[in-house]
Amino acid sequence: MGKVYESITDRLREFIEAQPVFFVASAPLDSDGHVNLSPKGRAGTLAVLDEHTLAYLDFGGSHAETTAHLRENGRITLMWCAFDGPPKVLRVHGRGEVVFRDDPRFAELVTRFGDADAPGLRSVVVVRALRVSDSCGYAVPFMDYREDRDLHYRHFGRKSDEEFVEYCGKKNGSSIDGLPAIPTPLPPR
Repeated sequence: MGKVYESITDRLREFIEAQPVFFVASAPLDSDGHVNLSPKGRAGTLAVLDEHTLAYLDFGGSHAETTAHLRENGRITLMWCAFDGPPKVLRVHGRGEVVFRDDPRFAELVTRFGDADAPGLRSVVVVRALRVSDSCGYAVPFMDYREDRDLHYRHFGRKSDEEFVEYCGKKNGSSIDGLPAIPTPLPPR
């Protein structure tokens, strides 16, 4: 059954790194605001930096809810499910920070992801774990992973950085609740 951990152990790191998808949850402070839950994938875009810190590459998309929520209050939860092997659900509740392109830490953080850096990268989200816990996952179905989709990579790969900056200005400047999200104009890379 479930257990709370003091940190991200080596065994938990191995579990995290073996999962092809994870989920990110965040919410605004306003009780009328929208809770956000986003699936994340793309091999190599998540890294365990140390026993209390994770980071993931944040690529452009149709929304920027997590970024807006983190800028407002910093609350974030990451979740992984075992879709094969022994059943397990792992959650990291923490405080998140968005490291934008013009932050001096951005370039060094991006190097932690090797070849996963790709067109459409807006920022790096760094998460400091406050609570690490697992649960049984008995109700999580078995599912087979085939491969990553390359549509996002190809879509943003056809845009120049200037076009991507323009896209973010139109689509990602604020959350659906009107909170500031991606600072515009997005700094060039």
